[in-house]
Amino acid sequence: MSLCTLMATADKYLRPALNGISPKFAVRVYSPGRKIFLKMLANESLDGRSVVPEKYRRTLWGIDFYSTLMNSAGMFKHGEGYETAFRQGAGAYLCGTSTDKPRLGNAKFGVKTPFISYPYSGASSNWMGLPNFGHDDLATRIQKIEKHSLCPIGVSLSPQPDADSLEDSAAGVVRGLNIFDKTQADFAEINESCPNVPHDVACGAKNAPDANMVARLEIISREFLKKRNRNFPVIVKFSNDTDPMLVPQLLECLVSLGFDGVNFGNTSTDYDKLHPLFEEQDLPALDYFIKNFGGGVSGKVLRHKSYELCYTALANLKTMNVPQEFRVVRTGGVAEYSDIEKSEHVGVDLNQWFTGYFEAFAEYGHDLYTQILK
Repeated sequence: MSLCTLMATADKYLRPALNGISPKFAVRVYSPGRKIFLKMLANESLDGRSVVPEKYRRTLWGIDFYSTLMNSAGMFKHGEGYETAFRQGAGAYLCGTSTDKPRLGNAKFGVKTPFISYPYSGASSNWMGLPNFGHDDLATRIQKIEKHSLCPIGVSLSPQPDADSLEDSAAGVVRGLNIFDKTQADFAEINESCPNVPHDVACGAKNAPDANMVARLEIISREFLKKRNRNFPVIVKFSNDTDPMLVPQLLECLVSLGFDGVNFGNTSTDYDKLHPLFEEQDLPALDYFIKNFGGGVSGKVLRHKSYELCYTALANLKTMNVPQEFRVVRTGGVAEYSDIEKSEHVGVDLNQWFTGYFEAFAEYGHDLYTQILK
């Protein structure tokens, strides 16, 4: 048993006790501890590659994926961990999220990039604020990866939250796409939904998509998508808090502008609706984190939201004239085989996981992809 597996197994029993003793203390332990563990995970030496049944292999946009399940953005932020993802049997590898200029991320009460998990509910919260070293640094790291077949590289990038203008935020994304287009990255995901930074788009409780977001996507389409010289698909990631009534308009926007897919979605800040979905033992920790940090919630409590949005998207796509290959990706609450099965049933092409990944790793270790998909 590897060191990371031993740590994850021990942590499975430690987290409930730590949260119960003091959520404040748990945040102070797990915020830095999470980063230490991820660094160890990315550097752990593994032999061979875990085998995933061939029926889960996918060819999307002319790119071969080992399976329909891969990590989400935020896990390997700085271009680390590709070899780990490959050997574990991930369908692909996604790094980032990056921004045009480096960001330190959020800090409050002496805690940098606050994080907490809710072990009874299979969920977690974070208030990270897109910490990263910028597009140029991530591109350099991507070029140093020893790439393998059936493990394509994706990159997540976001508009600069503190950009001076809409035009500047769009220009930063376009610059990033042009940079990554010249690397060995295979596809890109634009994050239009990070809840932990100021953002133009708020795809919930509105009768139309945010005008600033649409204007930015129009610039990205004009300045990058329509000038692409190679097969470099770009999808757009929206929040799991998106109002399902907005999905048809969002799809019309993306398809007409030439984007290659949509991802539903990011973490959620709809605390009132999420609260009843948590196990009672986790509520004190959840309430503490919301009160002191806010932040986005991820994990099993989002599985119904992500499924509903993807179901709605795929149903609408069947009624549309879509001239290009357009794929639907699901992120939020993916943790078990039953989640993959539901995705398959409605036609979701790729599933990304984050909190579910760590829950599965504590259970199965590096064999998690094989165990989930067997």
